[in-house]
Amino acid sequence: MSLNPEPIQPVPEETAHVARAVHPKGHPYLTLRDELGTIFEDEDFIGLFPKRGQPALSPWRLALVTILQFRENLSDRQAAEAVRDRIAWKYLLGLELTDSGFDFSVLSEFRDRLLQGGAEELLLEKLLVRCREVGLVRARGKQRTDSTHVLASIRVMNRLELVAETLRAALNELAIEAPDWLASMAPQEWYQRYGRRIEDERLPHGKAKREAYAQVIGEDGFRLLEMLSKPGAPPGLNELAKVLILSRVWERHFERQAGQVRFRAKRDLGSASEAIESPYDDEARYRRRGNTTWTGFIVHVSETCDDDTPNLLTNMFTTDASVHEARCTEQIQQALVEKRLPPGQHLVDAAYVGADLLVSSKQEQDIILVGPGRSDPSWQSKVEGAYDRYQFDIDWEKKQAYCPQGKRSAAWQELTDRKTNEPYFRIVFRREDCLTCKARPLCTRYEGQPRRLRVQQQVQYEALKEARQRHASKEGKQLYDKRAGVEGTVSQGVRGFGLRKTRYRGRAKTHLQHVATAAAVNIDRIVAWFDNIPRSTTRMSRFATLAA
Repeated sequence: MSLNPEPIQPVPEETAHVARAVHPKGHPYLTLRDELGTIFEDEDFIGLFPKRGQPALSPWRLALVTILQFRENLSDRQAAEAVRDRIAWKYLLGLELTDSGFDFSVLSEFRDRLLQGGAEELLLEKLLVRCREVGLVRARGKQRTDSTHVLASIRVMNRLELVAETLRAALNELAIEAPDWLASMAPQEWYQRYGRRIEDERLPHGKAKREAYAQVIGEDGFRLLEMLSKPGAPPGLNELAKVLILSRVWERHFERQAGQVRFRAKRDLGSASEAIESPYDDEARYRRRGNTTWTGFIVHVSETCDDDTPNLLTNMFTTDASVHEARCTEQIQQALVEKRLPPGQHLVDAAYVGADLLVSSKQEQDIILVGPGRSDPSWQSKVEGAYDRYQFDIDWEKKQAYCPQGKRSAAWQELTDRKTNEPYFRIVFRREDCLTCKARPLCTRYEGQPRRLRVQQQVQYEALKEARQRHASKEGKQLYDKRAGVEGTVSQGVRGFGLRKTRYRGRAKTHLQHVATAAAVNIDRIVAWFDNIPRSTTRMSRFATLAA
């Protein structure tokens, strides 16, 4: 198909008249069209379509339909039906009442084009551009970020099921790509062993039987990989997606010792960050966070939180579940900068804060990262009145430190952390000063040893100290209280838009879902703002309201 851009047509008079008659008190889509006008243009998507072929459906309409689809949690078929039958949709899309719509498969093709062209962010960006033009959002205000888990669209399997189903998936893919070759090479027992989904079979009971079953699967997998590497195998089969997954899964879960296949013990598997959890989504990862465990992804939700504008979602950042929040802070801020919507103050919880991030946010992006910082693991920080590292005065030029009792340090060493390869300073006080100090119980518990401090370099140390002091102040607590509002946004996304479960497989498609969901949430909030609907407040019990 080719894209032949045409000027965006005004809403047909008949459609507008009927829409107003059917919805005399207004409708979200009527309000959106009347207040914001055109959000997308065909030219925004022109690079996604070839120049030759049949004319394509108007992509600006498909973009809007995609957002409306996620707003109402519709399938492709239901969304296409809504375009044909619902007057409010026709009004927003500028269609005649007699327009017959399109086949539902067009929506899937449009999403594929967005992903192939790396244009999925346009669904949210163009809406934000229009909002910026009418003053609903601005740069250098306050924004807040939080994350939530996202379940992958797969069945969670134990290790035996995983390896067996991975081999079965590879055989099915080979049966499509090279059926004659596979039929001539596959042993007869494979048809019985891998002909049905593994979840439909009964796994052996008992440790010995399970280990024997795992060994058989391991031998079958190695045999298939050897068959694919022989000269007589059709070219290219080793590069098939499921075959590559098979190779990675076998490398992790099996090993050969003296010609024997062994199913590795769990303790020998290493980090879970690279572990494939399903052959049908090799990007989904397992994670435990507190009392929550899941297999899938994490989405980081950012929104504005100024008092004089609606709280609009500005960015959705999707990673696999193994990526820690602190590794995402810089990328989230960079994405906001590229959208020309960088915050002046970025409100986040402790997981997003680190000494280096406090410094880089200010120096590189001119963003003040507002958060409590990760908790100090030392016992002094947990005991009231005790002397933690931030109660010591440090003279960086003279390389000396002074304790709260006025005693000066005796040694200053610059070292490197073996794990992180980051430099730090070790400060040691005089033994005779510490052993006779009246405040020793508040300072150190090492019997017979002086107090030692481990501190970051000056810029990081002072940035973290300032952040902790700000967070402990009355003004800092009032500012940080605004961060809690993003938890309500996450709740809205979960309850109204299915944010915690992906419709698709793979991180890219999951991210597209999150971007469309953010645009859908914004539609509701924009309409509520124009219709003067007040923001919801935190619910309180009837008893608690008596004291309010």
